[in-house]
Amino acid sequence: MTHSDMRRLERRASLLKSLAHPARLLIIEMLEKSPRCPGELTEAIGSDKTTVSKHLAVLKRAGLVKDTKRGTYSEYSLACDCVTHFIDCIETSAEGGESDQGCPSSGKGPSRTGNLD
Repeated sequence: MTHSDMRRLERRASLLKSLAHPARLLIIEMLEKSPRCPGELTEAIGSDKTTVSKHLAVLKRAGLVKDTKRGTYSEYSLACDCVTHFIDCIETSAEGGESDQGCPSSGKGPSRTGNLD
């Protein structure tokens, strides 16, 4: 394995680690539906503002979310809308989904349900 291969794989591992927390996955799912301010995310997660801010910083460093200043507050949104489709595909496969069912993003596989608003 070359040095550049190792750096690339380390970046990918870091990206996946940034998703490895239930609160961060909830943030990603909520942002998939619409941009949110930290207060909305804090209420949904049930943590304090500092904890949610740290989760957002992890996701932002990984390049998964971006923030936009709106007057005196920030609004967060997904930097790439394929993140939840990627997670759905992996989850379907891990649950023993047939390979011929396709990926949920293609409309062939099962979709995630539940209201997060």
